[in-house]
Amino acid sequence: MNKAIYIAASGANSGKSMLSLGLMQLLLRNKPKVGYFRPIIDNPVEGKKDNHVNTIVNYFNLKCDYEETYAFTRSELIDSLNEDKEDEILNNILEKYKKLEEKNDFVIVEGTDFSDHGAIIEMDLNVLIAKNLGIPVIIVSGGIDKSLEDFIQGLRLTYDSFTNKDVEVIAVIANKVEEKNIPLIIEGIGENLPKSLLINAIPMNSKLNNPTINEIVNALDAEILFGKKLLNATTGEIKVGAMQLAHFLNHLTDECVVITPTDRADILLGTLQANISSRYPTISGIILTGNIELSASVLELINGLEKIVPILKVKGGTFGIASKLGAIRSHIYAENKNKIKLSINTFEKYVDIETLSNKLITYKGTNVLTPRMFQYNLLKRAKLVRKHIVLPEGNDDRILTAAAQLQKLDIVDITIIGEKVKIKAAVKRLNISFDFDKTEIINPIESKYFKDFSETLFELRKHKGLSPAMSEDLMADVSYFGTMMVYKGLADGMVSGAAHTTQHTIKPALQFIKTKPGFNVVSSIFFMCLEDRVSVFGDCAINPNPTAEQLAEIAISSADSSIAFGIDPKIAMLSYSSGASGKGEDVETVRKATEIVKEKRSDLKVEGPIQYDAAVDPTVGKKKLPNSKVAGQANVLIFPDLNTGNNTYKAVQRETGALAIGPMLQGLKKPVNDLSRGCTIEDIYNTIIITAIQAQE
Repeated sequence: MNKAIYIAASGANSGKSMLSLGLMQLLLRNKPKVGYFRPIIDNPVEGKKDNHVNTIVNYFNLKCDYEETYAFTRSELIDSLNEDKEDEILNNILEKYKKLEEKNDFVIVEGTDFSDHGAIIEMDLNVLIAKNLGIPVIIVSGGIDKSLEDFIQGLRLTYDSFTNKDVEVIAVIANKVEEKNIPLIIEGIGENLPKSLLINAIPMNSKLNNPTINEIVNALDAEILFGKKLLNATTGEIKVGAMQLAHFLNHLTDECVVITPTDRADILLGTLQANISSRYPTISGIILTGNIELSASVLELINGLEKIVPILKVKGGTFGIASKLGAIRSHIYAENKNKIKLSINTFEKYVDIETLSNKLITYKGTNVLTPRMFQYNLLKRAKLVRKHIVLPEGNDDRILTAAAQLQKLDIVDITIIGEKVKIKAAVKRLNISFDFDKTEIINPIESKYFKDFSETLFELRKHKGLSPAMSEDLMADVSYFGTMMVYKGLADGMVSGAAHTTQHTIKPALQFIKTKPGFNVVSSIFFMCLEDRVSVFGDCAINPNPTAEQLAEIAISSADSSIAFGIDPKIAMLSYSSGASGKGEDVETVRKATEIVKEKRSDLKVEGPIQYDAAVDPTVGKKKLPNSKVAGQANVLIFPDLNTGNNTYKAVQRETGALAIGPMLQGLKKPVNDLSRGCTIEDIYNTIIITAIQAQE
């Protein structure tokens, strides 16, 4: 079940606040704990809290710290973008959101305000955030100063911006529109869009759109002469008092704001009298222009009235102030309970809340796991049970740098094999922060474990002709020493291969750690973090030419590894043909392997033989294998041989910029993982994390 919704505006002045208030009220009827999160907030003014956050948190009495409710201020965001820190931005947003998700039954995520001029950049950012959070979207758009055609077209373009990136939109709300246009708007937006999409429209409400008297005070820097207790009053039309009083009184409307020069005592007093008269509308406030003082006699008269509306004094002329007043944008504040209630009531009147509530509660979400969500889940899993990983290649700068990064996270214990003097010199040369108190450094020959390890190896391998002297020679090798630490339980897993071949890394593990019961093949997978999904590639590192039986075991192991790491497997057994179209020994091997997988594990979704394009492209998959449950949706891709697998993963990695996490070895009793000699620091970092997770099993 889905646990969040993303509110995205299509532009400025959309009325997102109404939607947030209405949704919060709706959700709190069914969910005990609902969180509120804004990835980006406007820059704070004089140390004040963000108004959106403050209003929601205070009105609904949400139990959360202010710092939990947002990730970045707008200035912080711009600074990070200018420094090309997009990854850091998204990771921080994801981490903060996840913490709220864990603490609440549901989370409302409110997108950006479009406060600046970069509307296209801001739209792309909202799409990117929603995509990486993996949550559905409600789009809201305001119709002020837009033609009917432009408004409908803009909303449809916003819808396409999200759905083109595989972000599901469950509702579109057209806000601040003319009531007479509602049927046309709903019909226009819905044309050629899914019937399941909820489309509603909310008409303009002047009481919500117009500023309160308090907002006028702040915008015009006005002096409050009377009526401080009534500043939250909503306002209607602007009425300029320039004509004679007898004519002016005929123009008063309910909740209007009267603007008049200070020396027009007749307009001022006549308006106050009209306000208390049952024959005239109620006035919201009076603004006196010209920056001159009221006469003592007029002040005395006003002070004697029982009912006084807010009276403000401002600098500037009448018509200039009237123009400024028309440009003031209204907001909803925590103090204005009447405006909040009006917003909620308006939302519930015009939005099909029963259908919307059902969509929110029953939405199942997508099975597509985004790369950032996958990496976040890796860290979360690694933190569950602290594990100890040994790194045999202490002479490699990349290993030391990755270890230093993991020290800061403090989620795994690390032992590095090497000479401490050389490692200290390397750390100094690299200028990295490395805590030697946190990480043990072991030189095999000088280690207290050396004799015991050598004797153990001799006992394990003497039937193969290994002598005690040969055992000592082998134990001086960092790969053997590190693997023996895992065998003896002094470490939970090992990561090596940055400076050694695959054979050198895994040979000791095959000799004495050996395979799990029921496993005959040690194989590998890569977690390929593509732009919008995570796929599993296997086997791309170990088995050159697997038989049908071995290929089937690789597929089953890869599927189980996928499940263990939060991926629902759909297995494609890859070949150069799809279905029954191809013939030849290689195709038959894949076909037989597919049948073995189906026989051994009927619970798994598997298709083969199938070509790569038919496996991952929905259009091609539907054309070539129309009845398949895997074609076009495969996320576990099993290659027929090492040559194909290794070249494909490297081609995808280099050409698409995908992050390849692995290889992760499958089938051993204890985790030992092999790095590529061309690995990056990030590759090492990620492989240590997945090794720690494997060790938890």
